Amino acid sequence: MADQVTTAADIGAAIRKKRKDDGLRLTDAAALCGVGYRFMSDLENGKETAQIGKVLQVLKALGLDMVIKSRKWPGE
Repeated sequence: MADQVTTAADIGAAIRKKRKDDGLRLTDAAALCGVGYRFMSDLENGKETAQIGKVLQVLKALGLDMVIKSRKWPGE
């Protein structure tokens, strides 16, 4: 599965989907990822000021990969 991410809400939605697919409650996922409940909730809700280091920590703990690739500029 590969989804294009353009907003913080897109990241949050992917994290929520993975958590639910894995049958984890929010509290359990937060503990597994080593972050607080509030952070996890804010992240899933697309908080744009979430700390990138913690976001990467959550992605890794849940088994999600983030890939950055170049795209062509319009007109190329």
